[in-house]
Amino acid sequence: MPRGEAYIVGAVRSPVGKRGGSLSAVHPADLGAHALRALMERTEVDPEAVEDVVFGCLDTVGPQAGDIARTAWLAAGLPEAVPGVTVDRQCGSSQQAVHFAAQAVMSGTSDLVVAGGVQNMSQIPIAYASRQAGEALGLTEGPYQGSEGWRARYGDAPVNQFHGAEMIARQWDIGREDMERWALRSHERAVRATDEGHFAREIAPYGAFAADEGPRRGTSLEKMAGLDPLVEDGRLTAAVSSQISDASSAMLLASEEAVRTHNLTPRARVHHLSVRAEDPIRMLSAPIPATEHALKRAGMTLDDIDLVEINEAFASVVLAWLQDTGCDPAKVNVNGGAIALGHPLGATGVRLMTTLLHELERTGGRYGLQTMCEGGGQANVTILERL
Repeated sequence: MPRGEAYIVGAVRSPVGKRGGSLSAVHPADLGAHALRALMERTEVDPEAVEDVVFGCLDTVGPQAGDIARTAWLAAGLPEAVPGVTVDRQCGSSQQAVHFAAQAVMSGTSDLVVAGGVQNMSQIPIAYASRQAGEALGLTEGPYQGSEGWRARYGDAPVNQFHGAEMIARQWDIGREDMERWALRSHERAVRATDEGHFAREIAPYGAFAADEGPRRGTSLEKMAGLDPLVEDGRLTAAVSSQISDASSAMLLASEEAVRTHNLTPRARVHHLSVRAEDPIRMLSAPIPATEHALKRAGMTLDDIDLVEINEAFASVVLAWLQDTGCDPAKVNVNGGAIALGHPLGATGVRLMTTLLHELERTGGRYGLQTMCEGGGQANVTILERL
């Protein structure tokens, strides 16, 4: 049976606030509500017609607990009849939210589904939830420690993103200077994109806050060279790592029937979606096999792709991906990446896709590919076709 199509008819995001910045005091439900409200206003879709809200969010404790997708929708003043569900695929959570929403539409199960994400890292630092829950229960071991099956398979190797990023830098022989040059490029591209108004259409200002706070205009290779490594004898520093951030994002996916019924204008079609995984200790290199898998399934090569968004969790992740795929760096993260713009965890997947969609529209490109590394050694890949 042929699949149905899933069309993107709207995509919007908040500006990305830096840690302790303009969004740091905003309740996550209100931050998520901001993107949802803006999405409904811009698409002019009757919110009663939405069948589900799928949101990405990590560390769902305190103000991010209790199914933030549902809470944010209600905080936005939107209809009580519309349900919501919160997804955690680590850093790829809202990209996975898009996959779930698209799959619902493609299968004919739903006609209109919202996908998005929210994260306030200023209020709830990464991994805070698991640490606090463990302490409250008197537990001293983390999610991997204490498992006999895990230890038999992976030993006592450290399981964290810093260790994984360092492993990649060493295994792919990526030097600190190479990473710093990529980081500088990220900031320069983000500053240029901001100044030239490339983000203006995709951002819904939060009051007077209308531009991303992360890009650094005054940074330089000399300043980066003076930073201490994140781990002893390591190659990575804060300068080549994604920034701790606060943001929300949302997009609306529609079936062919919904497009006709609600007189919508499709902006892009979900051409391909998949997810793959590999070594959970190295953790962050999965975008490489995931991209290979996605292109093979789609019957495409990177020559067919006009723009790429790969999340800059660390510069080593992107540089290893470029090295193995042979992709032209000129079409990768053309408006900067998370090193400059920030990585608000649960919101990042749809933030990246919103930027990808708008940049395809601005430049007239046809196909865009998005991928990102995720905890557990996973990676989502989405290929969009601009219409």
